[in-house]
Amino acid sequence: MLNENDIRTLIRENSQVNVGKSVPELIENGEIPELKNCRIHEGKVTTSITGDKLITSKGVPIRLMYRNLKISTHDRNRGEIPFKDQVLAINHDLMRGIVRPYIGTSQFDIEGLEPTSTVIAAEDLELLQLENVMRQYMAVTSTNTSLYKAWERAKNKSFKTFTYAGQKFRTASLSPNCELEKILFSPSTKETIDRTLDPKKLIKMGIISQGQWDRLKGESQAGFNAVQKYLNSRGLVLVDTKTEHGKTKDGRILSADELYTMDSSRYWKLDSLTGKIAIDDKGNPISFSKEFARDLVKNPNTHMYSPEQQVEIAVRYIQGLQHLTGEEFKPDLRPRDEKIISSTRRILEELL
Repeated sequence: MLNENDIRTLIRENSQVNVGKSVPELIENGEIPELKNCRIHEGKVTTSITGDKLITSKGVPIRLMYRNLKISTHDRNRGEIPFKDQVLAINHDLMRGIVRPYIGTSQFDIEGLEPTSTVIAAEDLELLQLENVMRQYMAVTSTNTSLYKAWERAKNKSFKTFTYAGQKFRTASLSPNCELEKILFSPSTKETIDRTLDPKKLIKMGIISQGQWDRLKGESQAGFNAVQKYLNSRGLVLVDTKTEHGKTKDGRILSADELYTMDSSRYWKLDSLTGKIAIDDKGNPISFSKEFARDLVKNPNTHMYSPEQQVEIAVRYIQGLQHLTGEEFKPDLRPRDEKIISSTRRILEELL
């Protein structure tokens, strides 16, 4: 396993891994000619490519998703984190293997593509305009759509009860970082400013049907339980997660994008002696998630991470991955452009 000093050395001595052209630049320069004239969709941390010619030999439309190094908190880009793309690629690959018996996946299996590949090839879905958020604990967080913030507002106003995601809670029955009686489903909209809503309202808005929601909820709970079981064997606990989904041409709902990564989930470390949540010197759960990065933000409107903070975040991500896998982090140290081009060509050779 890499210790903290090893990780810092890895970051310091391998800057070529994190420097390169953007995907649109690679296409414009003719370095990926197969994607010329394709549609480019820029997301917060992913660039997606679709096109009329990106169709499998079986007639299935393809979406190529390219992870980048950017990190976003409070709906703002804060800079780039060394090795973040490869860390989350391995994280996603592990979790996808665990949940795929329960949650349908749109991703294609490509022979010869390593888990470190930052390029995902998936069926191009009609995305559902919701994020499927599941919570087992009420984690302390600065995210406004969280259960914690809803509880905090109720407590500050001396409300004895409050309603969140269509469920009623007694304010006094909850406390920071407490475990909930059961998995809480608290879906949010995908808008400029996300809103957590009662699933019944999402159904009424036509975002998802009752039957689709019932199936999605059942499959998601089974997947959540499977991940929780695996994490317990690794000395970790799953606090919460969010997944995204879309519809295929024949109406099936499948997962889209990443699954159970440290960007979309919170993992807390368990004390090896007591089996309880491990606490740091500030009294907070020892966490492997983007929450560590959120806590470094002093001004949500302007803060960009300094080079030193970028390294600190990278260290935490790599440490978290090693806890998840039980294996040493072994990145692909080729230049970033080379990795992207070779992965894209391997994918297109197999699918087209």
